Amino acid sequence: MDIAALITWVITALGGFYMLGTWLARGGAKAGNSRLPVPVIFGHFALAAIGLVVWIIYVITDKDALAWTAFGLLVPVALLGFAMLARWIPVYRARSAAAAAGQQSETAERYFPVPVVAGHGLFAVVTVVLVLLTALGIGGS
Repeated sequence: MDIAALITWVITALGGFYMLGTWLARGGAKAGNSRLPVPVIFGHFALAAIGLVVWIIYVITDKDALAWTAFGLLVPVALLGFAMLARWIPVYRARSAAAAAGQQSETAERYFPVPVVAGHGLFAVVTVVLVLLTALGIGGS
């Protein structure tokens, strides 16, 4: 199960890297060009990356404390992710309405493809569940 969690975490990270790259390329870090706060974006990224490194070390060493540390890091990552999703949904709706009216939305995150957002969220939830189950010792390691 620890390897499955690692795989889902890496897939989740790839989706996150794609969205971060898109957001940065479209000027998301510039003031007024995004509904997603810069500290939230980079906090989410940094905590997720640190957690992934901790998880890789856990997979190598099989130390229970590292599994719980990785899970502890995932909790704020998930909360920040939900906060960003809540702020992205109105942007997506405005993009759809603007497209129907022949206008364009102004924010950088309007360029996030819905399948990438949905896949990132789905794999993130699976990762959290797998990490928790592994930390609890369910399913072996």
